[in-house]
This record gives sequence, C-alpha cells and structure tokens, in this order.
Amino acid sequence: MPEFLQIDARPWLIPVLAVLVLLLVWLLYRFIRGRKTSLRRVFKEISFERIEGLVIPSADEGEIQIDNLLLTSQGLLIVDIKDVQGTVFGSDKMQDWAVISDERRYTFSNPQPMLYDRIAAVRQVVRQVPVAGRILFLDGAEFTKGIPGLVCTLDDLVDEFGEPDKKAARFKIEAFRPHWELIQKAAISSTSG
Repeated sequence: MPEFLQIDARPWLIPVLAVLVLLLVWLLYRFIRGRKTSLRRVFKEISFERIEGLVIPSADEGEIQIDNLLLTSQGLLIVDIKDVQGTVFGSDKMQDWAVISDERRYTFSNPQPMLYDRIAAVRQVVRQVPVAGRILFLDGAEFTKGIPGLVCTLDDLVDEFGEPDKKAARFKIEAFRPHWELIQKAAISSTSG
C-alpha cells in the first residue's frame, strides 16, 4: 500500500480521550450539583428561614451543634443529613447502623439519640414552639428492612413539611418569629462566651 494512503489513527486518540475525560468530569459535576440543588430546593420549599451550623447550649451541659435548623409553618425543624450510598440496616433499638454497598461495608452510630438531644436543646430555648427533627437520607440510601423513626427522604420532607400556600402561612410564621429570634440570640451568646 502506498505510504500516502496509510492513515495513522493515533493522533486522534489523545483528543478523543480528552473529550471523554471532560465529558465524565462534566457529568460528575452535574450529578453533584443536582443533588445539592434538590436539597436547596426542598429546604426553600418547606422553610421560610434557615440557620446552618448553629451552636447552642445543650440541654445537659456544654454546647450542641445543629447542622440545619429550619423555620417552617409547623414550627422549628432540625435536619441531620446523611449522605450514604447503599443498603442501610438500622432500627430504633440498634446501637449501630450498617451500610452495605458494592464497594464496602461500614457501620455508624444510630443517629437518633443525638437528634433527640438536639431537639431537647432547641426546646429548652424556644419553650412553647413545636420542634421536630428528621434524619434525612439523600438519594442513594435504601432501607430494605423497614425505615426507623425520624428517618426520611427529600420527598418525605416535602410531603410532611411542605407549604402549598406560603402567603397564607406567613401568619403562622410571624407567631414563631420571636422564638426564632430567641434561638438566634442563644447561638450568638454561646459562641461568643
């Protein structure tokens, strides 16, 4: 075969691989961003205000950290987020919960007792306002043997705490506002002292 008819395909290989790598990075970015966006969207849908990384006095002694505190039309809602991939085995009475995925198996402490402590700490500050707590498992976690108490998904949060008429709910929110300000003041005094 004449040399001018031979085509060397290797010069095309590097650009094609580069495009594939860029495509994979872009898809990964969209996947991660999509998960964060859906979490933000749900928080915006169910709450009127949100405090992230709140530290308040504990119901016992010391301080307790609350990752997400939301002001909803039903009162205050504490949301602990668990981002696990795989099948989760846990119950109200188990001390440790297990996660089994394709890649590995691991355990973590039952998150319910700490959530109860967080609820008690917030109740100690706000007194008469309803305070609820949920352990939010993001997409990728599957409970095959039953769902423990206080555990929910993003859809469950919307179903339970969603407010279809935000304008009408403003009246309820204004009743909770002084207590919301109390929790903010408790946080300021606990971090500055």
